Amino acid sequence: MHDGQTFIVTGASRGIGRTIARQLLAEGANVALAARSDGIEETAATADADDRAFPIRTDVTDEASVEDMIDRTAEAFGGLDGVVNNAGIAGPTAPVTDVDADDWDRTMAVNARGPFLVSKHAAPLLAESDRGSIVTISSISGKRPLEGRTPYAASKMAVIGLTRTLAFELGDDDVTVNAVCPGATEGPRIEDVITRQAEERGIAYGEAKRTVFTDDAALGELVDAEDVADTVSFLLGPRARHVTAQDINVDAGTVWY
Repeated sequence: MHDGQTFIVTGASRGIGRTIARQLLAEGANVALAARSDGIEETAATADADDRAFPIRTDVTDEASVEDMIDRTAEAFGGLDGVVNNAGIAGPTAPVTDVDADDWDRTMAVNARGPFLVSKHAAPLLAESDRGSIVTISSISGKRPLEGRTPYAASKMAVIGLTRTLAFELGDDDVTVNAVCPGATEGPRIEDVITRQAEERGIAYGEAKRTVFTDDAALGELVDAEDVADTVSFLLGPRARHVTAQDINVDAGTVWY
């Protein structure tokens, strides 16, 4: 489906980012695996993609690091067709009155500044592609705020605004720009969030999982990372050529807008 195309996936060292990167590699793409940790080497080694997997240590909050990563990707593969802005952090779980300003700044830097910087420097290369696209991983918490998660919810709402604006700025160059909004997704990150929600509310882990996440979902369950990867792959492909400026939920039926 993506034979010969070149993509960047940030936050590709684990979780949803690793799953997205592996799927794109399995579908024939060249993929730059961008993250700060050495997990990107493991992602590359386990993808069985020969030299199509390109790990690059990158700090998405640092503009010089982002520029270098994009330049090296284009040099290695001869161009760039798409970007998946997946790098993100959960941020603190606390009432707003207890949120440290440094934690707020760090959450916004990774979750909102990062996609801005990557999109800014990728845009000229994407405009040269026959099928340029940007997909940013937001969250349903950017639509339905989650109590005690003010920095995270604000950062994820910010990237929805970024997505809608970029879709119009880059539309004349035939670059599509969309956001994917996962619900609670199986994996270590959501386990940590549920644990902190349980502690904050003074309830058991299982009760926090049901009360905060699965009881509100039409399917009554968490999302699989593979479901998110499938949606991202579609948005990067030719069948989504006229899908842009959208924020698409993959959330087992939790948010309807």
